[in-house]
Amino acid sequence: MKLIAQSENIENIVDKNSIYVDKTEYIYNLTKQYDRVFFSRPRRFGKSLTLNTIGTLFEKGVEPYFNGTWIYDKWDQDKYPVLHLSFLEYSATDLDAFKKNLCQPIRDFAKLNGITDYADDIEPSNLIRNIFTVMQDKMQIVLLIDEYDRQLTANINNPELYEKFRICIRDFYGAIKGKKQIKFMAVTGVTRLKDESIFSVGADIKDLSYENDYSTMIGFTRDEIKKFYIDYLKLGVSYENNKSLESVTDSEIENLLDRMADYYDCYCFDEFNQNKVFSTYSVNDFLRDIYESKTVRFGDYWFDVGGLPSILTNYIASFNLNEICQLLTSEISIPYNDFMNPTSLIDINKNVLMCQTGYLTLKSEIVPGYAVTLGTANREVKSALFMLLGLKIFDTTTPAFSLKNRYVIETGSVDEIISLFNEVLEALSYDKYPVKDESVLRSLLQVYLIGKNHDVRVEQNNSKGRSDILVNFPKRRVVLELKYTDKVNEEKIKLDEAEQQIIEKGYGLENLDDRELIQIACVFNGDKNKRQITMYKKVE
Repeated sequence: MKLIAQSENIENIVDKNSIYVDKTEYIYNLTKQYDRVFFSRPRRFGKSLTLNTIGTLFEKGVEPYFNGTWIYDKWDQDKYPVLHLSFLEYSATDLDAFKKNLCQPIRDFAKLNGITDYADDIEPSNLIRNIFTVMQDKMQIVLLIDEYDRQLTANINNPELYEKFRICIRDFYGAIKGKKQIKFMAVTGVTRLKDESIFSVGADIKDLSYENDYSTMIGFTRDEIKKFYIDYLKLGVSYENNKSLESVTDSEIENLLDRMADYYDCYCFDEFNQNKVFSTYSVNDFLRDIYESKTVRFGDYWFDVGGLPSILTNYIASFNLNEICQLLTSEISIPYNDFMNPTSLIDINKNVLMCQTGYLTLKSEIVPGYAVTLGTANREVKSALFMLLGLKIFDTTTPAFSLKNRYVIETGSVDEIISLFNEVLEALSYDKYPVKDESVLRSLLQVYLIGKNHDVRVEQNNSKGRSDILVNFPKRRVVLELKYTDKVNEEKIKLDEAEQQIIEKGYGLENLDDRELIQIACVFNGDKNKRQITMYKKVE
């Protein structure tokens, strides 16, 4: 079996005979169609490998690193020197250090390519301008800039330093804008800012962040995973089902891909909301874990390395109940202009920023003049977000959050399940999150359940209606029908209503397979002296 790549360098990937998911057709079209491009993607999605692949093609051609790829017999570009700048490597806390960090690789590039007699300077904008001035008339270079916004995102809570870095970066882009010395330029980053004072996206640089034709250039499609990682998929099925590799069927592989999609797919960078991609980092780590641990475990991988903790902390800290309900249903509506034309990270719409950083994704088309819908992409990100929301909403030092309760819902009795939910509700901060109706009760319990990485279906549809909460496990399905009252004399009436609704609607019966079905009707009394599930019944 080929190794799963752990490098962002195409030469290392090929030299180690690691798997390279062939994206060269996109790169061929990109370099033929445009001279200067920009695209934003979240951290650890493959931007750096994409730029490295572009640079290697321009600098070295197709031999020996692209034998067997789509582009091998089609690339006809001349060779050009490549200046590859990664802002991830430069200081984000000291402006002078950043300038020094940025200037040195530019000087090294000039020396390596015989460019002399330029006036040295400590300002990056002046230095690159001076180097361009003394270059031979017909000499052109390829300029690649990775994570252009790293210094900006790092200082989102420090407006003064943010502004200093913004001005420096603005001046640098001003120095390279429109220069004939640049044969091709590609810029990547996490965020996309329509800010003329940084660089003119849409004029000098083509913004491809949500371009349909390039929406799957970064990230893995389902077909790519099946093609390039087929040996690992077969290995996973064989371990799960205790069978030989030779006896693994295509339907079993598709089933594993379905479950992978639930956790790691559905990131959308497509203006038409058609094409979706898996997180490259998550897929690689998940499949690598199959090989190393000899089992199939759906862990949270990308979230741990997604970065930008200050942005995430700001987002979580600002949440109110209404926004939590929107996040649960993936129906966060954003004005078109807020989404397409943010100008500064300091005052950007918080949900737009979360979309750019990968914690939310597109759930609708992008149509001028119409709102854009955002939501969570998959279980991996959703469980991580709701885990953090749970830290904000609940007192997680209480017994409800202890390890002893890990398997209560999956294996416990109805009494134990309701006892756990009451412990959870006792851990609420009622001043900030008062439970005043059924929808709030449902949302807060879902925050807890999703944050614990349970497979929670929100208002699961069947042919007759929608259940309040449905939790799936391999061998059990738990369905809750919730009712709210603040009067003791209404509790029995509400309980009967919930039970009747479960029976009439058949909640949880859809696609049950061989799972045990636990249907629970329950009533929450919101009176300040109660604030718990006071009546409940297992529906037989």
